[in-house]
Amino acid sequence: MTHFDCKYYLNMDVFKGICKRDKNNVNADDIACNDFEKAQKCKHCSNFSFTAADLGTCMGKYDAYPEMNAVTCNDFK
Repeated sequence: MTHFDCKYYLNMDVFKGICKRDKNNVNADDIACNDFEKAQKCKHCSNFSFTAADLGTCMGKYDAYPEMNAVTCNDFK
């Protein structure tokens, strides 16, 4: 996994961000550290299924992007 998939990663731009735990600058695509925790993203949800390389469906009904944040989703599992 990469920093980009961590719940502590905060985007600054397309390539880099800040770790919310230690406030250090990190590159989005670097290997995640030992404090890594999966971010709530559609691709990590059991209700999500891929229909294309960068698109899927939620519960077989709604279009969803795999990288979409799901922190406000009541159905995230």
